[in-house]
Amino acid sequence: MGDVAMAVPVLSALEKQHPTLKISVLSKPFLKPLFVDLKNVTFFAAEVDGKHKGFFGIYKLFTELKSLNIDAVADLHNVLRSKILRTFFKLSSAKVSFIDKGRSEKHALTQAKNKVFKQLKSTHERYADVFRNLGFKLDLSAPEFPPKKELSSEILKITGIKNTKWIGIAPFAQYGSKMYPIDLMEEVIAELSKQPVKIMLFGGGQREIELLESLENKFANTLNIAGKLNLSQELKLISNLDVMISMDSGNAHFAAMMGINTITIWGITHPFAGFAPFKQPFENAILPDLDKYPNIPCSIYGNKICEGYEDVMRSISPKTVIDKISEALN
Repeated sequence: MGDVAMAVPVLSALEKQHPTLKISVLSKPFLKPLFVDLKNVTFFAAEVDGKHKGFFGIYKLFTELKSLNIDAVADLHNVLRSKILRTFFKLSSAKVSFIDKGRSEKHALTQAKNKVFKQLKSTHERYADVFRNLGFKLDLSAPEFPPKKELSSEILKITGIKNTKWIGIAPFAQYGSKMYPIDLMEEVIAELSKQPVKIMLFGGGQREIELLESLENKFANTLNIAGKLNLSQELKLISNLDVMISMDSGNAHFAAMMGINTITIWGITHPFAGFAPFKQPFENAILPDLDKYPNIPCSIYGNKICEGYEDVMRSISPKTVIDKISEALN
């Protein structure tokens, strides 16, 4: 989800700078709400577990997309499925461009010996390069973010009217190596809950919902959102937050694409790999003790844990997180 969300501000800039361009976005059906603010963008659902599954399913998808009279294909994913699809288009004389993921640079950034520790090109700029290679000038330096969304009665029934600062906390990630320990996050929530704020907890999946409900029951001014709203409603709610605290995960990109002040907590991954939320200052990234853990980042996605680096996030104190949140709110 985070990879898809990172494309949103890029497409927003593209349609504003090329207002006559017709853009069709191909992605999984449940991600359609991410693109509702893009006026020149039409969403096309790829049913990769249904009629578009496998090689012949991809060919069926190609035949359906041909009816859109596509002149060029921008492959922002560059995986087997998208490679097959773009090959069909290339054979039909459409212009094709695809993302350079910078694998050699990322390998150099994560290797233990002879590490090249430097900021790599952001994923947003890598996406933009795909469109530049198709001949479109594209500048991401002055983004325009969508306005805050009006909250429906269904959302307000859960959140109540906003009469104080709203803090979003998304404590989960795909891999445990990217999650701030839940006992330390409890300390953060416990301290924040003493203030005149409302804390909203985001997540998904039954286990996460249960954990967030326990936190809601334990602390004042704390509300579990997980399992209560669909993605479209969650995005509207996120647009009304004063600050979002997230791991290196999708919710950070949801908040950033709407211009919300987004604080991220990092483990064995690092913003230098290019996955920092859009247009957020580097100071908003809370990092582990890099003197104690000098091999960070030792993974790009967090799926590989370096030996001895299992507890890197415990080098980040709850006070550090609380102080950063207070700074953002003030």
